[in-house]
Amino acid sequence: MTEAAIAEVQASDPHDAGDVNEERSLASDAWRAMRRNPMFWISAAMIVVFVLMAAWPSLFTSTDPREAILAESRSRPGDGTFFGRDIQGYDIYARCIYGARASILVGLFTTIGTVLVGGTIGVFSGYLGGAADSILSRIGDVFFAIPLLLGAIIFLVSLPEFFNDNYLLIVLKVVIALVVLGWPSMARLMRSSVIQVKPNDYVQAARALGASPWRIVRSHVLPNALAPVIVVATINLGAYIAVEATLSYLGIGLRAPAISWGIDISAAIIGLRTTPHMLFFPSLFLSLAVLAFILLGDVVRDALDPKNR
Repeated sequence: MTEAAIAEVQASDPHDAGDVNEERSLASDAWRAMRRNPMFWISAAMIVVFVLMAAWPSLFTSTDPREAILAESRSRPGDGTFFGRDIQGYDIYARCIYGARASILVGLFTTIGTVLVGGTIGVFSGYLGGAADSILSRIGDVFFAIPLLLGAIIFLVSLPEFFNDNYLLIVLKVVIALVVLGWPSMARLMRSSVIQVKPNDYVQAARALGASPWRIVRSHVLPNALAPVIVVATINLGAYIAVEATLSYLGIGLRAPAISWGIDISAAIIGLRTTPHMLFFPSLFLSLAVLAFILLGDVVRDALDPKNR
């Protein structure tokens, strides 16, 4: 790079001046693109707020979400509470805050589970090829053909009753159902990404130098095939939160003693015409949480897209 070009870069963006003569990795390029995108900061701020709500709900409210005051049932916003009370006298604001925990846990653990299971199967299927690829792909097709919502309903109904004994087991059963039915799409994505990376020169060079298959996969194939999976996983996290709310709304997903936006939305249908605020606020929190992760996924996709660099 000429001195004139370096001076031009320094004048246009001082933060990049020190990186002119340095090697720039995919991660550094992606971070540079994301931090310039206002939607990244908006979605990140929303996600931080929801994570804080899930981890430390006491930062936002000191009200017990399970404290029922029947005398104030169906009270409207401003009558002593921010969002009013539901049909059982629960503080809607407190339940919206505490409802973030179950939804975030289900979305996060389901995303981690599908990435680990589907990603592992996709790597082996794409790298090994041949009969192993055919067998793993056909197994994935079987699970992929099952509708997610319908399959989750059947799966959850079939689980033994001890899964309803405590909070963690209630969350775990929903996570297991979504992971069992959600891994094939991630496996397909990872498989196609590995197949694209495998013929590259650096992979062939590592194989010619005698590197073991595990080392080739770990050091060369996986790092270069992971970008599409990260993008889809980020978007799927928001989708799984919506699926959890749908299952809870139907009375099949999360149940008491768990607190969930889907449970509150289901309970609010009774007074939809007379007390619409019972439905509005849980739905608003759910929509914002799903929107935050989808926006973040779009930003990550644009940052990792080589056409934008």
